[in-house]
Amino acid sequence: MPSKNMKIVFVTPEMAPFAKTGGLADVTGTLPRELRRLGNEVFCFLPKYKKIDVSRWPLKVEVDRFRIPMGSEMELGRVYSYNDPGGARVFLIDQPEYFSRDELYGTPLGDYPDNDRRFIFFQRSVLEALKALRLKPDVLHCHDWQTGLVPVYLKTLYARDSLFLKTKTVFTIHNLAYQGNFPPDSLPLTGLSWDEFRLERLEFYGKVSFLKGGLVYSDKLTTVSPRYALETQSKEYGCGMEGVLQFRREDYVGIINGIDPEEWNPEKDPELPAPFSARDLKGKAANKAGLQQENHLKAEARTPLFGMITRLADQKGLDLLAPAMEPLMKLGIQLVLLGTGEEKYHELFRNLAKKYPSQLAVHLKFDARLAKQIYAGSDIFLMPSRYEPCGLGQLISFRYGTVPLVRETGGLADTVVNFDSQSGGGNGFVFKEYETKAFLEAVDRALRAYEDPKVWTQLVKNGMKCDFSWQASAKQYAELYQKTERRPVTV
Repeated sequence: MPSKNMKIVFVTPEMAPFAKTGGLADVTGTLPRELRRLGNEVFCFLPKYKKIDVSRWPLKVEVDRFRIPMGSEMELGRVYSYNDPGGARVFLIDQPEYFSRDELYGTPLGDYPDNDRRFIFFQRSVLEALKALRLKPDVLHCHDWQTGLVPVYLKTLYARDSLFLKTKTVFTIHNLAYQGNFPPDSLPLTGLSWDEFRLERLEFYGKVSFLKGGLVYSDKLTTVSPRYALETQSKEYGCGMEGVLQFRREDYVGIINGIDPEEWNPEKDPELPAPFSARDLKGKAANKAGLQQENHLKAEARTPLFGMITRLADQKGLDLLAPAMEPLMKLGIQLVLLGTGEEKYHELFRNLAKKYPSQLAVHLKFDARLAKQIYAGSDIFLMPSRYEPCGLGQLISFRYGTVPLVRETGGLADTVVNFDSQSGGGNGFVFKEYETKAFLEAVDRALRAYEDPKVWTQLVKNGMKCDFSWQASAKQYAELYQKTERRPVTV
């Protein structure tokens, strides 16, 4: 029996190209478009942040003034809309006091202290906006802790609202480490009963957890790779939520993130010095030479050039990489590093770049153009992560003919297959133990393969032929929506 088309509403704290801090925005910016191509109606809600350049999009006021309960008080909001041609209809929740700030969630000094108020307002506003718009969703797909109360509201304060009687909820964990845990005095602001402040509901080590609300109350749970779905049910990776996820394991699935093959296309990418493809790799060498030249590295075609684009933090394997840097430099390799993060790593790499100027180029910033050139010009892409829910870097590096070297965790384990020099199978290099020694052994394996141009070309083509487009992932989500049924809260 053919599946029926559905009204799907995404509730997300960020969405490309409007507002972005990480991979979540890429997911919510691309997945709705693919779901629409499958015949569904898709609507997206996010806050109207100061960062959103309203001059780029013709916004229309949909709901001029509406009142949102915040504890014992009412606060005013407004809803704007934008019709994305070929994509979703996007609704922006406007409340300048909460969202007209320089950043989305906080400053370098820490999170905004009123993030509980900000995202309580956002979540209640989404449900009130749906009522004002008379938009009856088949599925509410919520993303990360900033939306975790939406499924709670649907089965408590809005349980008898005729608009939502058949609405199903799906909640996606993009990174379990970010949980939205707040002091108990946040609970009255939500409008929820104090009965929710208990272990079986929203209470988490004496705090109110927005994330836990999503985990307990949603009809289905997803995360961004099958391996991460398993890992998060363990004490090592569960961030204290492993018990809840074990209890919900029958409703919890991992669906690997995708990338847009048109956005990441070395045959047509205007940011690159030369185009190339799996059929014709000549341009790859020109991109490598360009990257070496721009970064003042020796322009030697056969010197292995490593690339790394990352947040400079322990989670990304920087504590593993730091003691490996001197041995790597002694191997004669080159490395271009792009990213920002902890100051201790800024200082470490600044000093190393001064010591090895012909081998190491360090850019402590975000630069989209340079990122494309690193993907296209490098031979090997490093992702030695301690944990990685999905990872997009390895998927992009495949597209650009750059071989990923990764730790076996999360989405990296689901997408990178260790190269077998005998059979010619595999698409990268994988190490298991979170140790510098294991990392360097994987580097050694990669360098030995690189010494044989014929073997290396086969490996590069293996990766470029991989299909990690959103099309396949969108079909899995569409199937999940169809199978989802409303469930009672049983914990």
